Amino acid sequence: MTQMLKHFLLNNQSSIQKLISLSNKSTIKTTLKSSIRTVIATSFTSQRDDEVFMSRLSGEHNGIVVLSLNRPKAANSLSKSLVSSLNNSIYQLTKDDEIRVLIIRSVVPGVFCAGADLKERASMHIKEVPLFVTKLRSISNAIADFPHPTIAAIDGAALGGGLEYALAADLRIASMNAKLGLVETKLAIIPGAGGTQRLPRIIPIHIAKELIFTGRIIDGQQAFQYGMVNYVVPQNQTHDAAYQRSVILAEEMLQTGPIALKAAKMAINRGSEVDINTGLAIEGACYQQCLHTKDRIEGLQAFQEKRPPIYQGE
Repeated sequence: MTQMLKHFLLNNQSSIQKLISLSNKSTIKTTLKSSIRTVIATSFTSQRDDEVFMSRLSGEHNGIVVLSLNRPKAANSLSKSLVSSLNNSIYQLTKDDEIRVLIIRSVVPGVFCAGADLKERASMHIKEVPLFVTKLRSISNAIADFPHPTIAAIDGAALGGGLEYALAADLRIASMNAKLGLVETKLAIIPGAGGTQRLPRIIPIHIAKELIFTGRIIDGQQAFQYGMVNYVVPQNQTHDAAYQRSVILAEEMLQTGPIALKAAKMAINRGSEVDINTGLAIEGACYQQCLHTKDRIEGLQAFQEKRPPIYQGE
């Protein structure tokens, strides 16, 4: 099925369904229904460039958006062009009303993101470096502040800035053979995209210090033992085990109320930055956002009627 046909079917589902209902020819019905099911069961690309592309999953996964890194010749290292593409994609998704969960992954086997593009960095003027690092840090912040839950699917090496981006996500899943490390001290610098601040907030501070002080690289199993990732999974033949597990986790979130999901993230993120009394006030304000929604009424009715709720994000 061509990409053009996929987009046609996705953008004209209501018209096609009407055509099916009006058609008396069983062969037409069967063919159209089969085509629609095929499209809905797979993902389609909504925006793509050479190094970063964005896909929306459909069918039972509707609401899951996948942001994929694709710079195979340089192990997804953070060049100016890749950083610019990533920044633009995240900015666009922040304004997207259809997204429920964002998954960040790599489609390059064996690597999530190798960190800075050291060849490009070596050619930068000394005055350029702080500006570029500031941009790297702003993307980490954009991931952390993204209004919807984010999952980093780590199916390979996540080093330096690559790991810092994963640390900015709400949740992380790694394959057992993944390699994770903040290696900057071995290059006589320090993590500059949030690593020194986020890692100690995720794992015990003494372990975070040891990993940063030594620049040590650990595997997915060790990362799980430290609490750096939520799940560790055996790698599969298609090198996307962490991504597949991320989709399953995201699917669980799709069963929750969209407004409640955003409010919960806001309450946790903002509340964790302040004392508990202020945090409780933030929680109360976020609870208020859910109180007068149609989804809250739907949740109560669904419970009484013993059926799954159908949330609309209203």
